[in-house]
Amino acid sequence: MKRLLAVLCAVLLVSTMATPAMAATPSPPQSDPFYSPPEGYESLAPGAVLRSRQVEISAFAALPQKVQSWQLLYRTNDALDRPQATVTTVLLPWGAKPGPRPLLSYQVAEDSAAPQCAISYQLRQGAGNENIVAQAEILLIDAAVQQGWAVSVPDYEGRKSAYVAGKQAGHATLDGIRAAQNFTPLGLNSQGPVGLWGYSGGALASGWAAEMQPSYAPELNIGGVAEGGLPVNPAHVLEQANGGPFAGIAMSGIAGLSQAYPQLAEFLDANMTAEGKAALAKAKTQCNSGNTTTFAFKDLFKYFTVKDPLNQPVPRQVLAEVTMGKATPAAPLFVYHSVNDELVPSADTDRIVRQYCADGASVKYQRDILSEHVILVATGAADALNWLKDRLSGKPAPAGCSTKTVLSSLLSPSALLTFGSVLYHDLLALFGRPIG
Repeated sequence: MKRLLAVLCAVLLVSTMATPAMAATPSPPQSDPFYSPPEGYESLAPGAVLRSRQVEISAFAALPQKVQSWQLLYRTNDALDRPQATVTTVLLPWGAKPGPRPLLSYQVAEDSAAPQCAISYQLRQGAGNENIVAQAEILLIDAAVQQGWAVSVPDYEGRKSAYVAGKQAGHATLDGIRAAQNFTPLGLNSQGPVGLWGYSGGALASGWAAEMQPSYAPELNIGGVAEGGLPVNPAHVLEQANGGPFAGIAMSGIAGLSQAYPQLAEFLDANMTAEGKAALAKAKTQCNSGNTTTFAFKDLFKYFTVKDPLNQPVPRQVLAEVTMGKATPAAPLFVYHSVNDELVPSADTDRIVRQYCADGASVKYQRDILSEHVILVATGAADALNWLKDRLSGKPAPAGCSTKTVLSSLLSPSALLTFGSVLYHDLLALFGRPIG
C-alpha cells in the first residue's frame, strides 16, 4: 500500500510540474485548417475519414507519451441530424503493427463549451493545461493502450463545442468508432470487438452512444460499455449544481446547449440580463476549470429576467431532448456511481438502471458509498477496466441485471491490483517508457 501511495504522489507531482514551455503551442481548433471539412463532405457516409495526420500525444501538454497516434477528421451528424465533421485521436501501442485487435472508444469529461477545450487539442504537445481535468484522463487512456487495444478518443462535442447535447455526442462517438475502423494504418477488423468507456461528461457521451447504437450503428460489435457518474437528466444536474462549487459546470452546460439548439440561444438572448449575457459569453471562452472558478457558488438563475427559467417552454423542450432513457442499449453495461454524488443525482442513475433492466438489458450496477463525484473517477476505474477486459477478450457478460452497493470500489483484491498496476505503468509512461 505504501508503494501504491508513493506512485500516486509521484504521478501528481509530475502533473503539477508539467508546463507548456517545453514545446511550441499548436494552433487551437478554431484557427487550425485541419478541423475544417473539405467541400462536399456532406455526401459521404457517417464515419468517413476526411483527413488524417500523425501527432505527438503528451500528458499535461508537456510529457510526450511513447505511443503511435493520429488525428482523424471524420464525417458525423449533429444534434439536429445535420452533417458535420469532428476529430478523433486514435492510438496504437508503441511498435504495434496494423492488424485486428479490440478497439476502445474512450470519452473524456470535456465539460466545456469552448473549442480549445477539445481533447484532440488538449492532448497535443505544448497545448497548455487549460482543460487539465480532461487532460488527466490520459492516465486512463494510457491504461487502455497498455492492454494492447487500439483507442479512439473523440471530440464528441463537435466543432461547436455542444456540451450536454446527448444526440450530438452519441453520433460523434459511434462515427468515431467507424472512422477508426476505416483508417488503414490501424488495420482494424470492422467486425472486431468494441468497448466504450467514460465518466461524468464522458459517461453522457458513452451512454447516449449505447442507447443510439442499435438504430444508428447496428453493424458495430459493441462488447460492453462502462459508464460512471452518469448524468441521466441534465436538468437535475443543473439544479443540484446551481449555487454550489460546481455551478460553473452547469454554466458550461447552458452555453454548450445554446450552441447545439438555436431556439435555446434565442431564448437566452431574449431572457437573460446584461450581466447574464456577459457571463454566458465568458463561459463560451473558458474550459471547465476556468468556469468552475468563475461561477463557483453563484446562483445562475439570477442571470435571467424570468422566474423558474428551466420550466419555460423552450428550455423545458431542450432539456427533455437531452434526457437519457429514450432507448435501451443492446450492449452489456457496467454502471458505477457514488451513492453520495454531489453533482449527478444517484436517484436518476438508479431509475435508468431499473428501466434498462425492465427492458431486458444486461447491466452490472455498482453503487459506491465512500466516494463522491470526483473521487470515483479514480477509485472506480479499476473495476471498469477489469470488466471491459473481460468483455473485449470475448467473455460474455452475465444475462440480466445485478445491483451491488459497496463500501468502496477499491476494497477488492482485483481492483487494488489493477489500480496499482495502472498507476505504476502510467508513471513509467509519463517518463517516456513505450506504452503497450
